[in-house]
Amino acid sequence: MEKLQIGTSNISASGIGLGCMRLSTLSKKEAARVIQNAVEAGVDFFDHADIYGKGKAEETFAEAIKLTSIQREDILLQTKCGIRKGYFDFSKKHIIESVDGSLQRLQTDYIDILLLHRPDALMEPEEVAEAFSILEKSGKVRQFGVSNQNPMQIELLNQYIEQNLIINQLQFSLMHTVMLDAELNVNMQNSAGIVRDSSVMDYCRLHNMTVQAWSPFQYGMIKGSFVGNDQFPEVNTKLQELAEQYNITASAVAIAWILRHPAKIQPIVGSMNPERLLDIVKASEVKLTRKEWYELYRAAGNELP
Repeated sequence: MEKLQIGTSNISASGIGLGCMRLSTLSKKEAARVIQNAVEAGVDFFDHADIYGKGKAEETFAEAIKLTSIQREDILLQTKCGIRKGYFDFSKKHIIESVDGSLQRLQTDYIDILLLHRPDALMEPEEVAEAFSILEKSGKVRQFGVSNQNPMQIELLNQYIEQNLIINQLQFSLMHTVMLDAELNVNMQNSAGIVRDSSVMDYCRLHNMTVQAWSPFQYGMIKGSFVGNDQFPEVNTKLQELAEQYNITASAVAIAWILRHPAKIQPIVGSMNPERLLDIVKASEVKLTRKEWYELYRAAGNELP
């Protein structure tokens, strides 16, 4: 699998990452098979969060990897913090405690990348800066980023922190194209032309932040997968047509559509089915044509001006 440089860091990671939220539902043996197969398929990037399975996902990962031949230095671990039950918390105390908890559950000495998990309206950037500095100097966290944050929120953080924010993890899929719609409908008097995220895609490209796409098969706010869903006949017809043309699955085509964007987006896929994951990563071997990319975008229900 082609490697991707993550933001302005020296980290080189697989172009597709594995989201580990659902690991908490698996046995150690099942999880080990998923992880081992992912690595054998070229995936070396594993995305966690302290809230996934109330911490059980990280615990399962740590126990499962002991059943494999994988060494810590051969993989990249990313985790997230800041979401608590009913509210968000970017306080210095909570960030540091969350990282300590993740380190304990993951049974590792360091986290490669820590993301702030969604925005906190009560964020005090001075506290975030203090937490980041403590975590970096102690060697507990090597790189930092955010998720679901707009350019001004990132700029506010950048005024205080010493580290580069190398990632912004955002919801993006063929059926969730908010980041693209306004770009394609500039100066148009329609709903697609409404800028809902302060042009976050362009901002990340300008500042060399890697965009990670979470829920790349989902529509709405985690309502379900659109691939093979009868509610979306047009996009599935086109996905299947291209799947047959490129000899890959429809799910792989949906990932290939994301990979085709010049922003070099890193999809985070959450499949816990080893065989399906092997099929999905074949997306990295396919480059859709410009015409095919736009045909899929239109088949997903979007109109071009």
